[in-house]
Amino acid sequence: MTTYGLSEEHVELANMVREFADEVVAPVAYEADRTKTLPLDVVAQMGDLGLFGLPFAEQYGGQGGDYLALCLAIEALGRVDQSIAITLEAGVSLGAMPIYRFGTEEQKQEFLPSLLSGKTLGGFGLTEPEAGSDAGATRTTAVLDGDEWVINGSKQFITNSGTAITRFVTITAVTGQREGGGKEISTIIVPSGTPGFTVEPAYDKVGWHASDTHPLTFADARVPVSNLLGERGRGFAAFLHILDEGRIAIAALSTGAAEGCLEAAVDYAKKRTVFGEPLSSRQGIQFLLARMQARVHTARLAWLQAARLRDAGLPFKTEAAIAKLAASDAAMDNARDATQVFGGNGFMNEYPVARHFRDSKILEIGEGTSEVQLLVIARSLGVA
Repeated sequence: MTTYGLSEEHVELANMVREFADEVVAPVAYEADRTKTLPLDVVAQMGDLGLFGLPFAEQYGGQGGDYLALCLAIEALGRVDQSIAITLEAGVSLGAMPIYRFGTEEQKQEFLPSLLSGKTLGGFGLTEPEAGSDAGATRTTAVLDGDEWVINGSKQFITNSGTAITRFVTITAVTGQREGGGKEISTIIVPSGTPGFTVEPAYDKVGWHASDTHPLTFADARVPVSNLLGERGRGFAAFLHILDEGRIAIAALSTGAAEGCLEAAVDYAKKRTVFGEPLSSRQGIQFLLARMQARVHTARLAWLQAARLRDAGLPFKTEAAIAKLAASDAAMDNARDATQVFGGNGFMNEYPVARHFRDSKILEIGEGTSEVQLLVIARSLGVA
């Protein structure tokens, strides 16, 4: 990491989380994946290390760090277990960050201390069966009835929404009509256990098995009017800002996954003997591993640049899209190539590369598909 111009503090953090990932996360990753169970004891230890509070002010229980620090931690975790890495990423970017960015002081004081300590988790409900990137297709509604919002609708693919420590889900909902006839989209905090709010059974997913993901339904669920998060009618616009930041974090996670595949492939190629020689002695394998290393390096440079722009208060939307596109491609390509190096063993779930192969595809979809990133980049060129 020292070749990337990181501060001494950032290097120490990255090394600390990398050691935690190797000693605590990796040993339980296979069983957690097999049983499709989020290991809450690991989450608690991440909280004790301060990982959930990294980019937040100390007055709310945070570590007073920056977004780059958070992404270094996510990358280190993603190297050994993407499910744990996305639990941290979503817990911060989609759970705590909306409260921190747009919440009232009362909301911050109520929710942030437990979120930043890792004692609770929050989710964000944007995607619906008919709506995701297309805000105009949002069908979930929230209607004022006295001093309460009455919510009806459904959400899908919501991370950290059904764990034993999930405290709330923030959702986007139609709260009225704009003057021009478009939908007014707002964000509302819905606490876990709210009558009429149902967390449906978890998905049977291709990957990220240990990550908690559920569909949600709302049937006349009532919450106080004070649960409005941010300005009424600015819900989707606010979330887009959160999403831009999240894309940097997903790029970091993807980079970690790509590096994990590279490390496993190099180790296996050196130990595996084929016709009396190490597999790594074959030039074809050497070139494949070299390309994998180039992808990791390029992906890391991309997300580091985006994170530094974000932390400096400079525009970073395009750079975040580039980082997310490049890094998610790197993760998927390295997972495929690592599996090929392992041969038949790469098809066995006991090997980490098999898990990375299953897990990495969602990196090209979640928090904005590759096609959305291409659209963002094309717009920056003035051609879309």
